[in-house]
Amino acid sequence: MADQLGPHFDDGGDVLLIEAQAVLARRPYHWAKAHLILSALRHRAAELGDRARYVTAEHYRDVLIPLRDSGESLSVVNPTSWGSRALVQELGLKILPSRGFVSSEEFFSSWVQGKKPGSLKLENYYRHWRDASGVLMEGSQPAGGQYNYDHDNRQPPPKGAANLGLPAPWKPVEDEIDAQVREDLTTWSREGKITLLGRDGPRRFAATRQEALAALADFVETRLMDFGPFEDASLIGDDVMAHSMLSVPLNLGLLHPQEVIDACVNAYDQGKAPLGSVEAIVRQIAGWRDWVWHLYWHLGEDYVQKSNYLDAHVDLPQQFWDLDGENVSAKCMSHVLKSVGDTGYAHHIQRLMILGNWSLQRGYNPAQLNDWFIDAFVDGTPWVMPANVIGMSQHADGGLVATKPYSSGGAYINSMSDFCSGCPFNPKVRLGENACPFTAGYWAFLHRVEPRIRGNHRMAQPLAGMRKLADIDAVIEQEAHRTSW
Repeated sequence: MADQLGPHFDDGGDVLLIEAQAVLARRPYHWAKAHLILSALRHRAAELGDRARYVTAEHYRDVLIPLRDSGESLSVVNPTSWGSRALVQELGLKILPSRGFVSSEEFFSSWVQGKKPGSLKLENYYRHWRDASGVLMEGSQPAGGQYNYDHDNRQPPPKGAANLGLPAPWKPVEDEIDAQVREDLTTWSREGKITLLGRDGPRRFAATRQEALAALADFVETRLMDFGPFEDASLIGDDVMAHSMLSVPLNLGLLHPQEVIDACVNAYDQGKAPLGSVEAIVRQIAGWRDWVWHLYWHLGEDYVQKSNYLDAHVDLPQQFWDLDGENVSAKCMSHVLKSVGDTGYAHHIQRLMILGNWSLQRGYNPAQLNDWFIDAFVDGTPWVMPANVIGMSQHADGGLVATKPYSSGGAYINSMSDFCSGCPFNPKVRLGENACPFTAGYWAFLHRVEPRIRGNHRMAQPLAGMRKLADIDAVIEQEAHRTSW
């Protein structure tokens, strides 16, 4: 599997690697994502040498069925999607327990047993894992006296700064394998065999184990110190900020999440990184990453399709698929869409509070948005996105994952970024030609979904504010007919 490429998936025998073109053909892929997957597969085959059996085919079945029928002994680490698991079960392959996470499916099942649907929140699971694992614990108490430093990790970017002033993040040096992958993708795209989103560019993420270790070491040395304070901040001149970008090698299986946690905790123990930053990265990996993995299975195969609590049915606009920002006036949206088009990447606050916030306000179909995030992002996988997009970002499950809809007006974006400077829209204005589509959209959104969320105590204050707006009807009318955003 293309997400099981690290040493923790290698039991020492021969390794079958299948390059199935139909996987790339069945849905659009970002250029960077398609290149990364094929590069990682082919690099792994080169590393394994004679132990690798590298086969190209149209479908996985075309390889697996003849091998099985010939009497070959085939085993597979439990795959990471419903479709892949159904395939290996149907073919009768020997299935090994899941790997690549810091908690087992049995651990999650024990925790979730008997819990009501609304109590499956991240913070509850994260604290349970911390208690059980002993990571960042001092006896029975969390290091520093609290489990979560999220409240302290919300600093806006430095005023007037173009970037955080950190060294440029680690980047790989491409080789002949990368060149051949690019040539193949270009040919397949030209022939109409695959559809590629965004634009091609130099590979930015690790595709081998050694590259992944280098990226991890670079993050711990140069960015971990500032990760916590600025994890929610954005700058137009710094699309990485202090983020690790390690989700990509983690999701390829090139890094084990425990070794990332250990490296960060070791930096804290040596006095090289503050507790707030280390706790934040531990929460993202052991908390968030493991949690959405387990929820993918727990919530069921039909979770995405059946979840549309806020009745959002607007088709995703062409600007999302174009990924060039050209037909978007709002500076934040234009920049982030173009950045995703260039790289297949945006950090989590741009995904949640710009792309996700906009989609939530405009009532985009959550299943379409979920697919787009899988297709357009280098770290987008079928198991990662549902709880992130359907649950947290779009509140489409009615509160199974998140306690409230994650929406805000332009004031939040203005306070946490420099995107509003020079934008034709004013984050303080909700009505008129220069009304910020986020600010006006926020109030129009609250009005639209009010019947669904009025019982949510966390939304009582925003809804009360919306009801007091004398111009709410004009704002709703304006946003219903908005053509420029």
